[in-house]
Amino acid sequence: MIPTVAERVQFRVDRFQYGRMVEEWGGRHILHGRRPGPDDVLLNHDDYLAIAGDARITEALCIALLADAGASSDEPQIAMEQALAEYVRAPAGVLCQSGWEANTGLLQTIADPRTPVYIDSIAHMSLWHGAKMAGAPIHPFRHNFPGHLREEIRTYGPGIIAVDSIYSTTGSRSPLAQMCDVAEQTGSLLVVDESRAIGTEGPHGAGMVVALGLAERIPFRTASLSKAFVGRAGFVAVNGVDFVDYFKMEAYPAVFSASPLPHEIAGLAATLAVVRAEDSRRDRLRQISARVRGALSALGFESCAAAGHIMALPGGSELRAIAIRDFLEARGIFGTILCPPVTPRNRTLIRFAMHAALTDSQVDRIIQACTEVRDTFGVLPPMPGAPRADSAPIPTVDSNR
Repeated sequence: MIPTVAERVQFRVDRFQYGRMVEEWGGRHILHGRRPGPDDVLLNHDDYLAIAGDARITEALCIALLADAGASSDEPQIAMEQALAEYVRAPAGVLCQSGWEANTGLLQTIADPRTPVYIDSIAHMSLWHGAKMAGAPIHPFRHNFPGHLREEIRTYGPGIIAVDSIYSTTGSRSPLAQMCDVAEQTGSLLVVDESRAIGTEGPHGAGMVVALGLAERIPFRTASLSKAFVGRAGFVAVNGVDFVDYFKMEAYPAVFSASPLPHEIAGLAATLAVVRAEDSRRDRLRQISARVRGALSALGFESCAAAGHIMALPGGSELRAIAIRDFLEARGIFGTILCPPVTPRNRTLIRFAMHAALTDSQVDRIIQACTEVRDTFGVLPPMPGAPRADSAPIPTVDSNR
């Protein structure tokens, strides 16, 4: 007997409930640990500069919410787009509803079935989805491996190259200068997702592209403003002013979604002013991150060797990751478990996102807890940054883009 559509849907639900939760996770949900207490150290959020709840931002939000909005106008959005473009040293930009929609809308409007898209194998899922929306042929290349990218372009022709400047799983950094060279020498276009670099890297937090002096060489940059900007929006920075109107009339997320609300834009404007002014928080974030990374690398966690504020302990199987998560939480350290479909099977990660509000004693607690993890569970081989050329790529998903 052929199952009904409803039965097929229920089968998929049951496969998750019993296949993953019962058989693989021992009856527990991998993402549901214990609730943190007031003295616990939270490394499971993206407020890298620790500005959520800043009085300057909340005051701007309250004023905008209480004000009489009057007739709708796109002037605040245009002003915000200009301010953000100036901030990241781009000629123009588009404010979107989220980082996901910035990436999907951009790829949908610049790719097509005749234009191959080359995506770093662990780049964010939204880039993959945007290329699929455009019907473009997708060719993944080994993580941070310009040589393999060149080989793929030699085989399939010039196209669009999509990378993250800082990858959200382990915090590895793209060799952006080399990616620019490949794009220019092959007649391709480079797209860089700056979601985890905006606010934390470069002058006044303008991003890694600006820090490296590459703004004029990269035609398209995107960012989720839910990370260091602690908001709910996305941004596309472009090197061609005419592209803005084209995007707003052609990108499905721009056409078929409501624009950001006035109070959201007011909050973003206030956040931009705060982020620009908080060099001391960026300095503190770098100091904390360098200390923790150095300690974890010395303990043998090789996946934590790269510079930056995001790092991850390899968890191995999902049950092992749950055990390590529980072990850390019992010591008051809360990270984020990354498991399939975010990571390959049996290559789970427990990600730590450093933030500027961490005290020296809390940093000591993080290092001590990770030392005990090493002594209790051992050090697993780090998750390879790049799957083999013949293996399936695992794009990255973020729950709050």
